[in-house]
Amino acid sequence: MVESNENTSTPLTDVKPKTQLVGKVVKTTLAGVLVDLGLPVPGVIHISQLSDQSVKKVEDVLTVGQEVNAWVKKVKADRIELSLIKPLGLDWKDIKAEMVLKGTVQRLETYGAFVEIGAEKPGLVHVSEMGHGYVKTPSDVVKEGDEIDVMVLDVDRKKKQIRLSIKATLPEPEVKEEVRREDKPRRDGKKPTGGKRKEKVETFEMNEELKGEPSPTAFESAWQAALEKSKLERANKFKKNKEAGASQDDFLDRTLKNRIKTN
Repeated sequence: MVESNENTSTPLTDVKPKTQLVGKVVKTTLAGVLVDLGLPVPGVIHISQLSDQSVKKVEDVLTVGQEVNAWVKKVKADRIELSLIKPLGLDWKDIKAEMVLKGTVQRLETYGAFVEIGAEKPGLVHVSEMGHGYVKTPSDVVKEGDEIDVMVLDVDRKKKQIRLSIKATLPEPEVKEEVRREDKPRRDGKKPTGGKRKEKVETFEMNEELKGEPSPTAFESAWQAALEKSKLERANKFKKNKEAGASQDDFLDRTLKNRIKTN
């Protein structure tokens, strides 16, 4: 805080927006008030910045000689624009995804919890973002007034919506490895053989190989059988013709031999 009677030498470059200053009202007008801050330039409070409620007359809020605590809105070369309305902790432009913030649970709904994080509007933690496991209702995890850590998931500045997560701030749950029956120590003190597991793996691999080969349809099976039958019939016919041809050649040969002997 900068006090009016101690800051005549304070450079304006040290005065930043949202800084709280103490000053004294030296003049009131229809549009606002002029404040002595003890700095090289005066402070000015517009009537719209006297309260978050509507103000019709400046004198209803401030009078000449009254000491005020005000927050810096803008610093200009000839004046410092002030406000009696406490500024937001976070402006929309300051809210970024993956920011981890502290907030207070404002209210609970069946679908989630609204959390005050110092922005213009509270952010929403959906019930699915409240824990790594299944969460039935928000009240199973938080209650109104709880101070919690949240991470910003998304910001929609046009709709003025902020999506938050409690789950993203929590460590990943450890995955416990289950001990297989065949790997458990035997009562007789011998080491488990693991034979059943190996057999299961081999069966699985075999099934996977068979799974990769498409089984023939009924039509394909019938067609294959017909081809095999036709092939067998042709082979038998060829064999018979060959045997018949051999018999005919043998008959002609014997006939010629007998004719030669007769002559």
